[in-house]
Amino acid sequence: MNKLPILLLLLFLNLGTIFGQQFIARQGQVTFFSYATVEDIEAKNNQVLSILDFDKKEIAATMLMRAFVFKKDLMHEHFNESYIESDIYPKATFEGILLEGLENAGPQIQLINGKITIHGITKEIEIKTTIQKTENSYTISGEFNLTVKDFNIKIPPILSNNIAKVVLVKFNFQYEPYENE
Repeated sequence: MNKLPILLLLLFLNLGTIFGQQFIARQGQVTFFSYATVEDIEAKNNQVLSILDFDKKEIAATMLMRAFVFKKDLMHEHFNESYIESDIYPKATFEGILLEGLENAGPQIQLINGKITIHGITKEIEIKTTIQKTENSYTISGEFNLTVKDFNIKIPPILSNNIAKVVLVKFNFQYEPYENE
C-alpha cells in the first residue's frame, strides 16, 4: 500500500496553516455514473477528504474506494473485488492547482489542472469546476469523464456490454476554514 499520498496530504494540512489560509471538506461527495445497455451503474461516496489552499492555489483530495455505496450489494462486491481491487488499491487521490486566482463575488468557473490516481495509475486531468464563496466557506463542484482502460481496469469480454467504457464522475465539496489545533 502506497502511503505517500496520505503523508503528502497530512504534510499539506500541517504546513499550510503556517503559510496560507486553508479550508477543509471532511465529508465531500463523489458520485459516478456508468451508462450501459443492460443496466446503469451509479455509486456515491460521502467520505471524501479534501484540502484547499487559496494562497498557493492548491487542492488535494483522498477517498477510500470501499466507501462507495451502490444500489445493489453485488455491484459493490464486483466493483471492489473484480474491478478496482480495493484490497490492493484502497484509495483514490487527486492533487491539483487552480489555474486562476479567486474573485470575491459570485460563483466562478475555474479550471483545475492536476493528477488523479485510481487503481495504482496516475493520469493528468483538467477539471472545470464551479467555486462559490459563502461567508467564511467555499463550495467547489464539477464533473468530468474517466476512461476505464486508462486506469488498467480489466473488464471481462463477456461483461463488456454491461459496463461503460467512460464513466461520468461528479463531485461536491463544502469547505470550512481549517484550524490546526
